[in-house]
Amino acid sequence: MRPGQRKFPHVRKSSPSQAALTRGLILMVIAMLVAPGMDVIAKYVSGSINGVQVAQARFAFQALFLLPFVLILKGPRGLLPRHIWLNTIRALLMACAVTLFFSALKWMPVADAIAVFFVEPLILTILSGIFLGEKIGWPRRFAVSAGFVGALILVRPSYQVFGAISLLPLGAAFLFAIYLILTSKLSKREDPLTMQFYSGVVGSLSLLLVILVGDNAGISILSFHWPTSMEWMWLAIAGLIGTIVHLMIVYAFRSAPASVLAPFNYMEIVSATALGYMVFGEFPDAWKWLGIAIIVVSGLVVFWRESRAQSS
Repeated sequence: MRPGQRKFPHVRKSSPSQAALTRGLILMVIAMLVAPGMDVIAKYVSGSINGVQVAQARFAFQALFLLPFVLILKGPRGLLPRHIWLNTIRALLMACAVTLFFSALKWMPVADAIAVFFVEPLILTILSGIFLGEKIGWPRRFAVSAGFVGALILVRPSYQVFGAISLLPLGAAFLFAIYLILTSKLSKREDPLTMQFYSGVVGSLSLLLVILVGDNAGISILSFHWPTSMEWMWLAIAGLIGTIVHLMIVYAFRSAPASVLAPFNYMEIVSATALGYMVFGEFPDAWKWLGIAIIVVSGLVVFWRESRAQSS
């Protein structure tokens, strides 16, 4: 060491604590298990209400549900995020992703649509390494790949599913992965309540504009249908589920890296299968149980590996 040169200890890049990591993983798992409830409702009302209108109502109810909480806890300042443009892009990405996915549910079974959508964790893992600088080791890559295989085994999608309609959930997967990258970046700089309230406002207004233009232009798939009282109830419940799920996702990304959380996206297929049994009486066969087991194990591999890394 040269004279006058100070010796600094090796400084490692900060990583989340064990408690934060566990909290993030638990929140992500709960969010993914609850999310298919919103998809089932969207499919249920899709006979009379188009996917764009369902998505618009989902965002409108999200904004309405969060407005009093934001005003009470944050005051008027909490209505606008600090990074307006990034949050606007994030909201538009989510609005487009939800619209594409809800539109697909009109023609596709929920489980099959989710199966196509599950290229999203693969995209998210790749993008988190490129844009977030996260180191993606073999355990995470293996867990994401294994989870995708488990999803395919679980639903065994037919050739018909991967036809032209499959481009809708595929597009939704790509947009949702970018949305999660922005969520990961902004979640540590913005208040989660403000982020989700603003997302609800932007998503609702942008999709309302699409509906008004499409309806006036005579585009049948964008025609407006005034919901019945029962349909309003289901739309409100979908909005409540979406609000809770995405708040948990924001808090999860505040606690854990995106590439760590990616494999746990596959937990959604487990809940979708369970709802299929409860709603439609479809009991999982041996192949579906194998798929569920692979999905669960892939998530546990990541959790075990990260736990060891934190304790070492």
